[in-house]
Amino acid sequence: MSDHSDEAATMIAAGDLQEFAPRGREHCRRHPSALTLQLRRLQPASELCSSDGAAGLVGSLREVTIHERQRESWQLRKGASDVGEEVDYDEELYVAINMVIWSKGSKTQASTVYKAFTVDSPVLQALWCDFTIPQEKSDKADVSGSGEIIEKCICILQNSCINVHSIEGKDYIAALPFQVANVWPTKYGLLFERSSSSHEVPPSPPREPLPTMFSMLHPLDEITPLVCKSGAGVFGSARVQYVADYTMRIVFLNTEPSIVMTYDTVQSLHTVWALRRVKPEEQNMVLKFSEQLGTPQHMATSSSLTAHLRSFSKGDSPVGSPFQNYSSIHSQSRSVSSPSMQSRSPSISNMAALSRSHSPALGVHSFSGVQRFNFSGSAQSPRRHSITHSPNSTSSDSFLVPETEPIVPELCIDHLWTETVTNMREKNSQASKVFITTDLCGQKFLCFLVESQLQLRCVKFQESNDKSQLIFGSVTNIQAKDAAPVEGIDTLLVLDGSGNLVLYSGVVRVGKVFIPGLPAPSLTMSNQMPRPSTPLDSVSTPSKPLNKHLAPLEEGVLLSPVPELRDSSKLHDSTYIEDCTFQQLGTFIHALRDPVHNRVTLELSNNTMVRIAIPEIATSELVKRCLQGVKAILPKEIAVQMLVKWYNAYNAPGGPSYHSEWNLFVTCLMNMMGYNTERLSWTRNVSKHLDFEGSLSPVIAPKKARPSETGSDEDWEYLLSSDYHKNFESHPVAKALRLDPLEALASKDDFSQSLSLDSSTLLFTHIPAIFFVLHLIYEELKLNSLMGEGIRSLVVLLVQLARDLKLDAYIDYYYRDYPALVKASRQTCVIDQVQTGFMHQPAFFSPEPPSIFQWLSSCLKGEGVQPYPYLPGICERSKLVVVSVALYILGDESAVSNEASHYLYKITSGQRKQQMEQDDNRCSFRHSTSVSSLAEKLVIWMSDVGFTLRDLESLPFGVALPIRDAIYYCREQPASDWPEAVCLLIGRQDLSKQACEGNLQKGKSSVGPVLSSDIPSGTESEEDEDGMNDMNEEVMSLIWSEDLRVQEVRRLLQSARPVRVNVVQMPEASDHEYIEEKENRLLQLCQRTMALPVGRGMFTLFSYHPIPTEQLPIPKLNLMGRAPPRNTTVDLNSGNIDVPPNMACWASFHNGVAAGLKIAPASQIDSAWIVYNKPKIAELANEYAGFLMALGLNGHLTKLATLNIHDYLTKGHEMTSIGLLLGVSAAKLGTMDMAITRLLSIHIPALLPPTSTELDVPHNVQVAAVIGIGLVYQGTAHRHTAEVLLAEIGRPPGPEMEYCTDRESYSLASGLALGMVCLGHGSNLIGMSDLNVPEQLYQYMVGGHRRFQAGMHREKHKSPSYQIKEGDTINVDVTCPGATLALAMIYLKTNNRSIADWLQAPDTMYLLDFVKPEFLLLRTLARCLILWDDILPNSKWVNSNVPQIIRENSISLQATELPSSEDLSLETLAQAHVYIIAGACLSLGFRFAGSENLAAFKCLYKYATDFLKCLSAPTASITGHYNLETCLSVLLLALAMVMAGSGNLKVLQLCRFMHKKTGGEMNYGFHLAHHMALGLLFLGGGRYSLSTSNSSIAALLCALYPHFPVHSTDNRYHLQALRHLYVLAAEPRLLTPVDVDSNTPCYALIEVTYKGTQWYAEATEELMAPTLLPELHLLKQIRVKGPRYWELLIDLSKGTNHLKSILSKGGVLYVKLRAGQLSYKEDPMGWRSLLAQTVTHRNSEARAFKPEAISAFTSDPALFSFADYFCKPTVNMGQKQEILDLFSSILYECVTQENPEMLPTYIAIDQAVRRLERKEMSETFELWQIKLVLEFFSSRSHQERMSRNPNRGLFMNSEFLPVMKCTIDNTLDQWLQAGGDVSLHSYLSGQPTEESQLSMLACFLIYHSVPTPGQLAAGGLEGSTNFSELLLKFKQLNVPVRALLRLAPLLLRNPQAMVL
Repeated sequence: MSDHSDEAATMIAAGDLQEFAPRGREHCRRHPSALTLQLRRLQPASELCSSDGAAGLVGSLREVTIHERQRESWQLRKGASDVGEEVDYDEELYVAINMVIWSKGSKTQASTVYKAFTVDSPVLQALWCDFTIPQEKSDKADVSGSGEIIEKCICILQNSCINVHSIEGKDYIAALPFQVANVWPTKYGLLFERSSSSHEVPPSPPREPLPTMFSMLHPLDEITPLVCKSGAGVFGSARVQYVADYTMRIVFLNTEPSIVMTYDTVQSLHTVWALRRVKPEEQNMVLKFSEQLGTPQHMATSSSLTAHLRSFSKGDSPVGSPFQNYSSIHSQSRSVSSPSMQSRSPSISNMAALSRSHSPALGVHSFSGVQRFNFSGSAQSPRRHSITHSPNSTSSDSFLVPETEPIVPELCIDHLWTETVTNMREKNSQASKVFITTDLCGQKFLCFLVESQLQLRCVKFQESNDKSQLIFGSVTNIQAKDAAPVEGIDTLLVLDGSGNLVLYSGVVRVGKVFIPGLPAPSLTMSNQMPRPSTPLDSVSTPSKPLNKHLAPLEEGVLLSPVPELRDSSKLHDSTYIEDCTFQQLGTFIHALRDPVHNRVTLELSNNTMVRIAIPEIATSELVKRCLQGVKAILPKEIAVQMLVKWYNAYNAPGGPSYHSEWNLFVTCLMNMMGYNTERLSWTRNVSKHLDFEGSLSPVIAPKKARPSETGSDEDWEYLLSSDYHKNFESHPVAKALRLDPLEALASKDDFSQSLSLDSSTLLFTHIPAIFFVLHLIYEELKLNSLMGEGIRSLVVLLVQLARDLKLDAYIDYYYRDYPALVKASRQTCVIDQVQTGFMHQPAFFSPEPPSIFQWLSSCLKGEGVQPYPYLPGICERSKLVVVSVALYILGDESAVSNEASHYLYKITSGQRKQQMEQDDNRCSFRHSTSVSSLAEKLVIWMSDVGFTLRDLESLPFGVALPIRDAIYYCREQPASDWPEAVCLLIGRQDLSKQACEGNLQKGKSSVGPVLSSDIPSGTESEEDEDGMNDMNEEVMSLIWSEDLRVQEVRRLLQSARPVRVNVVQMPEASDHEYIEEKENRLLQLCQRTMALPVGRGMFTLFSYHPIPTEQLPIPKLNLMGRAPPRNTTVDLNSGNIDVPPNMACWASFHNGVAAGLKIAPASQIDSAWIVYNKPKIAELANEYAGFLMALGLNGHLTKLATLNIHDYLTKGHEMTSIGLLLGVSAAKLGTMDMAITRLLSIHIPALLPPTSTELDVPHNVQVAAVIGIGLVYQGTAHRHTAEVLLAEIGRPPGPEMEYCTDRESYSLASGLALGMVCLGHGSNLIGMSDLNVPEQLYQYMVGGHRRFQAGMHREKHKSPSYQIKEGDTINVDVTCPGATLALAMIYLKTNNRSIADWLQAPDTMYLLDFVKPEFLLLRTLARCLILWDDILPNSKWVNSNVPQIIRENSISLQATELPSSEDLSLETLAQAHVYIIAGACLSLGFRFAGSENLAAFKCLYKYATDFLKCLSAPTASITGHYNLETCLSVLLLALAMVMAGSGNLKVLQLCRFMHKKTGGEMNYGFHLAHHMALGLLFLGGGRYSLSTSNSSIAALLCALYPHFPVHSTDNRYHLQALRHLYVLAAEPRLLTPVDVDSNTPCYALIEVTYKGTQWYAEATEELMAPTLLPELHLLKQIRVKGPRYWELLIDLSKGTNHLKSILSKGGVLYVKLRAGQLSYKEDPMGWRSLLAQTVTHRNSEARAFKPEAISAFTSDPALFSFADYFCKPTVNMGQKQEILDLFSSILYECVTQENPEMLPTYIAIDQAVRRLERKEMSETFELWQIKLVLEFFSSRSHQERMSRNPNRGLFMNSEFLPVMKCTIDNTLDQWLQAGGDVSLHSYLSGQPTEESQLSMLACFLIYHSVPTPGQLAAGGLEGSTNFSELLLKFKQLNVPVRALLRLAPLLLRNPQAMVL
């Protein structure tokens, strides 16, 4: 094709045409509200129907469409996927009246409506917008890395407000304080234009106009005015001011780059501004205006603006002011100003920003902020002229109010460019469409269409070098009626004046677009049209093109607002045409719209729309690569022209099919280089049969070459000379079939004359550069084993170019790669010397061909390497391979870290320096984890760059080997905290799954079926309601696999079924007495039933994820009985016996707590669900109160709206208040939350101001509130709180009987709360020394005179109580427990001796009489907790706490008869003894809580059995049964604490024994203690354990307080609700291994390493998981041990967060079985493993391995199939048996060494060697790979690794490679002896060799790295006479000695010289 062909004649065929109608339109018609709209619309039309049916119908339809046309609009954008992969579909946002419909879809997939919104008033505009929430202000901290969260939203603009709906489902409504003309989405949020009517008069001088543009960065933020920074004047600095110019209108806004284009209606000029956030100093400049009183107008601006806004925020009535808009907002918002808006400080916007993160439901007040400026009016207002002068306006009153603060602006615009003024500028030349387009070479243009002049103006722009600003170039005008960008292929589509569609790239015309099915407009028509004619070639290109490179920027959605002007012109056009008689011409295009990617919609004149696709630039991967490369290397202008020519050739109508794309490309490229492709034989063959002359000639109708029916000789010739035929000749099949080679007749004109090149063509001067780039692409494609076809096509082109450029080194290189393709005799084209001078020789061109394989080989051999050339963005694989080898083989860690590695040099076209910086940044090594070895560094770097396993599989096996080696190394010893991508790369699914997620069960179902054997049949129906059926049976059956203890616990703890009442009727008892006796017995049993729920709550702790649509099932508390034998019902309510009133109210509270505690903290729960659970029946209120407390304990109560909390508290239900106050406080543990503090203070008289009114708060609620204060202020040492609580311990009874009942529990609560507030602070209580806390507490503990505390108590406490005579001494019975525990908690673990001595038990009889024995228990406990480090787990230590007097005189626990004594009270001594021992044991329980410490367990168990014996001993009466029972319960609790969660059998037996004891001394409290012990033992079903942190001990002290209630309503000494605070001490510590392949829990051996402490050295212990881990702070590391599972190390020295997150998500640790191993369940002893079997007969390994056995080794289906197809012997195998054995042994090797990915490598090597033996190597590619493999294994770096780590698994079989190497050597040596030496000699001397030997010769040259003849000649080897000389000379050429030995005979000419 000639270079200067008529450009205008070329055409481009557009892709498939389809009718287009917006999807939303159809949906609208089906919309429920559409019906009414339709009726309303059809009314005028219905009158027509009466007259003429058909016409009427048509009329009505037309009417509808016209109506619709005016009221509907839509916009399209490219589909965005969440995941980030490429998606190709359109998203559409359609607006009709008050509906907005968002749909998605494309040609290939059906369109779906994604969301539909209906609003109340007509929609003015709908748009997509992304809001950003700065990270620190949001509550979602899980998005790591990014500084902010992006909320994708849809905004719907109505008249008075804007609705914002985010994709996550949040809805916001923001009221608009002014009439909005337009809203634009920006990078930061929304931009509003205030509508200003055109007749707005400039206000009188003293006032500046109000701002016209505003921004809103988030729907919950305020709307703030935009400021503008104008250019600096000659002297002053730049001015910053509000944008208040009402003549300025926005016509376009873009997000990337963030620019705004405005149009000045007065000057008729377009201006471009940069939009950015305001800098603080600019904010200050704007805000300072109000202070510069010197310039009155500045002052007026801000103050009048703010005065306006203020007047509204005060809620003044806007009557008569021109703000009619205000009232509608007012009615919507309901509240004029919210509390947060009252503080008018500049930080107000920060407050608003803070509120973003809250749920929109709470953001009710977001309107009031908007009302701060409400100065809009509506255009109808007559008094619109000067806003501030209206007489009724409230602003004038508050004109200079001192408090006015201007609103802080948030966005600013900077001036960038204004178009030049021309004289012919018309009035309304506002751009109707603006877009940014990129040309084919990445230059950017801002194009705007001025319709009135039919011009598209294009401005070129680019970033400045420092990326700080944009620089705009000159303007180019293109004549156009309409235009649209085609982003997909970097072009734009222009509708020119004559109605033709023309494609441009930037400002370069590409060609007309031919649309099949639409006629081309004829010229006559366009001449008749009345429009200014502009000459066709008005395309003026910029005089000096800007050559700086501009990085391609992503483009956002392009929106074009369509003003009325456009429609009118269209209507005008169409009517005009209809009037002329051109209707037979049919339709023509009159507008373009909705461009997305490469699709665009054409609006036709007959009101229909069609959507067309503009074809791609190239489809084949190879052509795309070559185009990219050539484009990168050529200067911009030439590159664009080249691409334009190619695009025209490729997309000509009726163009080529897919497979001939490459041929077309070659022809096109060579034509442009000046070749005559008609004359060149191989390209002629290509083009002759594609009818190129046809397709390149100007055609309009599609035209294809007609095939002739008969066929001709030419066709046969063509086939023979085709590349396909030549490739086929060398194909193995042809050899196998022994086909004779066919020779094509030599064409006559082939050699007759040599062809020359036309040096005037476009690319002639750039041939060397293009050749070099194509060579690099060839090297790049070699690294992708899927591109083999492409390489062969490319080599033919390269050889032709290399010949013509006379590059012998390259020709030799290609010959070595593809000996079969590169034949010696080929046609060359002569290039004269003169012409060669014109050629542009690039600096990067190297005479030696760069070879990636050669480079790697040199690296492996340890020779020095040159940097490898690469093209950024195109040769990415080469770069990756080079860098990874440099890192892993050369050990250079800087290879990955620095930007431009010195192993690579970038190739760029001469002008581009700033090539691809931003592309390299992502490769920088940014991983935070500690990296120990090169292998780890390499693997992490590769996953950072985005290299995946699929990429690795397509690398050739030799190149991939070092990477695979690194991966294999990392797989053996990974770190547990690597990200998911790395774990996937190294093939550890267990780790990648761990990194990816955690939870074992979601919702009700656990993984896999519940094991049926666990549940005895027949009981399921009853067990459903016992509240314990959501436990994870699967894990529990692994932990306790030997017995049914879990079933037993369920039986003991269930309270939903009636109990058995077994009473035998005595003969003498009457029936009535018998019934009473049964009911009395039932009453005793009910004491136990009511105590069960607390224990059940512990057992089922956090085991359930509720379903948000269902209520939480609360099992009922059943207090009925059944009497055998007849199973008759026994009921307490029969009236036969007296039942205490309200007996069950606390029991049902506990039942509610137990049910609520089942909910796991990770569940999805919201405020509505909590309220939804509220029961309808009043009886269940207590259960709901407990449920609320439980939600607080598991942290969900924080989600309950404040409104609801208030609602519950005002009901005045005592239980609800207790549950709520405790729950809320537990949820806000230690936060000092102000709102909660206020809530609690209302219920504590002491925290209210002295003058406040008396509130009648129930006593128990006060107790709960005091504990709540302790929880909220836990560990804060808050002075005021501590002071109040200290005084409250000794609160005296009031005069009117207030505070008289249950004083003990209040005093205890105050003590506990004080202890929590000062928890563990000891003597460093900052700022409290004047309170004398310890001394005061000591006094409360031992008694003495009451000190008067000033100011703490109210007046009335001065008069003593009238009922209780306490005098002025402290009532120790009331204050002692609280004070003792407060001391214990304040000095917890401080080992403070002096305080501990206060708590020593008295050692004289006289003093012992003064202390209640129970208090001795508390004192001993307190003393031991303070001396924490002294506690030792043995009975010697326990007894050391007992004072000497008691030890000497007391009865031992086992004694049978009483010692006699006169002066000692034995009873006192005995009681003191048991209580002191119980206290010491309880402290032992605290010290070893959750540790399963064996010594502690044995010691406590001994004392527990002693107490049990004691109970039945005769001496029990002295000590007292009650006291012994209490002590026994305390011991049981201590035991359960030590063994928490472990389900220990001995403790379970004790608990069961205690469960059976009813009646006698066994009251409600003891049952409560025993079942709490049982619950602790199975805490959370074995998943939880207790922690010994300070806050846990405080919680446990509250929960396990060792004084138990006497009956179920007893709260005198201790509030029962506090028993549940144990939850705050529970922590998940169960580690459950889950097999990653089967996804089921399994056993695994775990090795736990403890850190050394003062009691023991560093130690390791082996545990069989699933197991409870010890407390994490004691551990150093945890390892999953082999040999069954892959090893896995969790190192806790770096921090425990990783392990904590695993444990909190259910403790799931994914593990992976190693090959050939069975799980512990299937094979407990490890005797059945396959590896164990093979050890016995190692020698016959290959035969012994049966392919069937592979399933035990691996779960990979690909390996199964391999074993099936390639390793199973069949009948009559013959010589195939040997291959089968080989495959079997290879498979066995791969599987047992755990590197199945090496299987393809083994087989590829084997196949290649066999092919070489058969002499069938047509390409030497595989030989290179084998060479690289051998070099890798002999490389120094590999040897070093092996010596450092000798026991590492073998990466490749040690016997396999030497055998292969030997085979290759033998084959090549045989060839050499059999006549190969002749051809080798002729090659070295540069003479042609015979064709049959070519391929073997190439193999020899490659394998032995023989230098090229050119290098040999240069080395001066000719004159050498002996071997030693040769050795010296070959040293420089890096030829290995083994190759030299084979070459020496030829080079020395006498074989005898071999003998040295």
